[in-house]
Amino acid sequence: MPASILEEVGGLFDARWTRDTVTRLSCPSCGSAHVAQVLGDNGGISYVCTACGHSWS
Repeated sequence: MPASILEEVGGLFDARWTRDTVTRLSCPSCGSAHVAQVLGDNGGISYVCTACGHSWS
């Protein structure tokens, strides 16, 4: 248990930072971070770059 509220808040910021850096995607074609996650035809997950239109799964 943290000794102060500041330690608790600091831990939350650290967790958010880790989550953001791990889950960010970039387009393999153009490198843009503007990526949308969509459902594929067979129920799988695919990704589409909203900058160049490239799609992949």
